[in-house]
Amino acid sequence: MIHAVIDTNVLISALLSSKENAATVQLLQKVILGEIVPVYSEKILSEYQEVLQRQKFKFPAEDQIYLLSAIKKYGKHINPVPSDVVLPDKKDLPFYEAAVTSEGQYLVTGNKKHFPNASFILTPREMLSIMDEP
Repeated sequence: MIHAVIDTNVLISALLSSKENAATVQLLQKVILGEIVPVYSEKILSEYQEVLQRQKFKFPAEDQIYLLSAIKKYGKHINPVPSDVVLPDKKDLPFYEAAVTSEGQYLVTGNKKHFPNASFILTPREMLSIMDEP
């Protein structure tokens, strides 16, 4: 079982995509099917909720509730260890801290440049490639 912290931009991109073969869509499908266990903290869940509710996206309330409920039900809640790492966007810190709290977890993001260069920080396409390896 693969555990991964999913950056908000990956979720939003998947929900906005009209292409079933998009890496973000495939990744979200793997989360929903239980192939990826989403790792989250209260700060991450709060950001998910805040961004999903933005009027510019017009996501139906039932879709928001379904996604957040699935993450809470099938995900792994953690209390991250604070980090001294300075990132270009401080809103990314909860995702980084959640990923480094436990070994064997990945951080999946569409903005790798916002994080330190580390082998556990992957794009959605890179995460799918790892999952496809025999």
